[in-house]
Amino acid sequence: MEIARAAAALFVRQGLRATRAEDIAQAAGIAPRTFYRYFASKEEAVAPLYAAGAERWTQAVREAPPALTVPEALRHAVRQTLTPGLGVSVSSWEWVRTLIRLADASPALRKVWAEVCQSSEKRLAEILAERLLLSRGQTVSADPDPDPGDNVAHPAPIPLHLHFAAAVAGAAVRVAVESWSTTTSPPTGPTGPAALALQNLEAVGEFEWGEE
Repeated sequence: MEIARAAAALFVRQGLRATRAEDIAQAAGIAPRTFYRYFASKEEAVAPLYAAGAERWTQAVREAPPALTVPEALRHAVRQTLTPGLGVSVSSWEWVRTLIRLADASPALRKVWAEVCQSSEKRLAEILAERLLLSRGQTVSADPDPDPGDNVAHPAPIPLHLHFAAAVAGAAVRVAVESWSTTTSPPTGPTGPAALALQNLEAVGEFEWGEE
């Protein structure tokens, strides 16, 4: 994570194009060969920061009180992770704004951001399955197509509609953060990422999240 923070600081301070992998290595106090042992490019160096934010969001859904419905759990997670001072500090949100803007301008960095978002959706689908299926005494699996010839007992695959639900919820949050990053609005208040994400979730309020 120290390498990721060093990369982000350089990207924010001097821009993506002006930053070399060697600069990141020097700022992180490591040799360039060590940098390339972990990352194939300078853009990939910030992937752990993107992933950390996505993990906070999915974990907040997972840890939401069991009595909450899926829409309530999603809103709870948004408030816990996108409200400055709870999940991320106000100053850190300014870093987020810059890193998202850079991703919009750089195909290589945009690819890193997209891969993190895709992985987050997959994890969220697993969590939604836990919330909806474990209450019925079932176990779940991330494998949508287990081998029927395998004698090993496999848990039930995640229903496809939950993958779709995770994509909808993930898009609601992702679009909110990306939309906010294009503005100069503060991360708090009615135009902040949390408020925008809640509005997006409200807009899909009639969506069937898989609950009976």
